Amino acid sequence: MNINNRPVTSIHQVAVQNNAPVKRLAKDTSDFSAILSKTLSESRDVKLSKHAAMRLEARNISLTGEQFERLKDAVDMAKSKGIKDTLVLMDNVAFVVNVNARTVITAVGQEDLKENVFTNIDGAVIAR
Repeated sequence: MNINNRPVTSIHQVAVQNNAPVKRLAKDTSDFSAILSKTLSESRDVKLSKHAAMRLEARNISLTGEQFERLKDAVDMAKSKGIKDTLVLMDNVAFVVNVNARTVITAVGQEDLKENVFTNIDGAVIAR
């Protein structure tokens, strides 16, 4: 990058060349990094629809933090493949997830999986 026809390789150089306070730029950069990290983390979150939350409770299914991370990874994988609505199979539980909204639509436990048909999905992911 060039500023005023001078090559620039760091924020510090931009500050020096423009007589700006370096501390302020450094703080702004760290604030930006923190906000970016938080936003990226939040963008990976997976929400439960009201229906899914009721199904999980009624079927006595609870997710550990590790399982929730695996569900997030499965949704990430589905998104990378262009899937819009996916079936995620994980630890004897099936989740139907809207990938774009990152929202679990419903959940079905192993005992309810027999003779069950899943519709309105365009892909499936087996979570590791």
